[in-house]
Amino acid sequence: MNDQIPAAKLDIQLPKSKGEISRIQSERKKIALANARQAPFYAGKLDHVNSDKLDDPEEWAKVPLADKEMLRDIGVESFNEQFLIAKPGEIAEYWRSGGATGVPLFYPRSFTDLHYTYIQLCRCWAVIGAEPGDFCHQSFPYGVHPAGQLWSRSANMSGIGVMWAGSGANTPSETQLELMQNLNPTMWMGMPSYGLHLANLAETKGIDLAGSSIRKVLVGAEPLSTAKREKLERSWGAEVNDLFGMTEIGILGADSALHEGFHIWTDQAVFEVIDEDTGLPVPDGEEGLMVITPLFINTATPFLRWSSGDIVSITESSIDGPFSVFPVMRHARRTVGFFKIRGININHSEFEDFMFQIGEVNDFKVEARAADGNDELYIGIEVKRDSEAATVSDDVTARVRDVFEVRPTIEVLETGSLGREFEASVKAPRFVDARG
Repeated sequence: MNDQIPAAKLDIQLPKSKGEISRIQSERKKIALANARQAPFYAGKLDHVNSDKLDDPEEWAKVPLADKEMLRDIGVESFNEQFLIAKPGEIAEYWRSGGATGVPLFYPRSFTDLHYTYIQLCRCWAVIGAEPGDFCHQSFPYGVHPAGQLWSRSANMSGIGVMWAGSGANTPSETQLELMQNLNPTMWMGMPSYGLHLANLAETKGIDLAGSSIRKVLVGAEPLSTAKREKLERSWGAEVNDLFGMTEIGILGADSALHEGFHIWTDQAVFEVIDEDTGLPVPDGEEGLMVITPLFINTATPFLRWSSGDIVSITESSIDGPFSVFPVMRHARRTVGFFKIRGININHSEFEDFMFQIGEVNDFKVEARAADGNDELYIGIEVKRDSEAATVSDDVTARVRDVFEVRPTIEVLETGSLGREFEASVKAPRFVDARG
């Protein structure tokens, strides 16, 4: 007799209408501002903002932007002193940042913060199309970075089974492939770079990953370009869904089966798209700088109008059902992330797209180096099995020279070496400026 107790799913508290979302934003912006005024960092910086007029875009725009430069200025040693408003007994855990400021920060999260975090995460499981009976092989890292634990805990809250594998630093990559072959999960989850590494490793071992039981690949923590998505879909033979979130603000959106962009939880955060030069809102659907204010995950670190340097656009969604109250956000590019080599700007995201479109290259890394007083663009590549390494190397050299007008130095690396190197990091260090 089967006496299985069904999984108790968390109430994801979807708003019933856009009017309800507007009401929540109006109420919670006042609370967000009040929380920020408790932080020493904001002393004197918000006095001119009228909390009774926050629904007026011009008044709200008086709140100064927060960005990574702000975090660098505060410094790791002063962050809690300047920015923490929760009492010690209210802190449930710490979230490690990805180190975008140069040195990782550890953000305290209160028990209240975590309650809303799980609502946001469980919404992601729902909108991507996870179903009862799905089983997810989870390869986000475990440790002081929160991604692995949060996704694994929320999977069960959503009625999804989960294998707590973690990154290759937690469970060796070969073992992960063996587990997937033996346990037949329906989903794989992790960073795109690690998904590509597992696919490359499977190819070298003769494992037909595209013919496996996995029907969905869920990725996050790194930008997912069209080229990278297509490469993952080819390698895994599965639909790819992207997840959106940041350590500073929470997990605030996910890509559905429509793949029209991130469905963003506008009742959980205020999303703005502003002109980079004027700071004013751009018309609906046009590209601009993304600015986000968390409305609930702000009881420990009260970020206001956070800018990560991403250029996005926001439009209405065409999805049916309860998620239709949310708009979709499309990521265009980042304002940061480029090398200048001999006077030529090489944008990281554009270069990544370019490389992933070369079918004979399984993986790569790029370094800006100083050689004999000159800048050098170094590219380490792993070549697809059965491809002629020297021919691929020559082809990549010619293509880079033609497209980016810089002749690179190419090194063909042992298959799997980049994966081992990337496994040691929270985010793959695919682009490194080694010029000091």
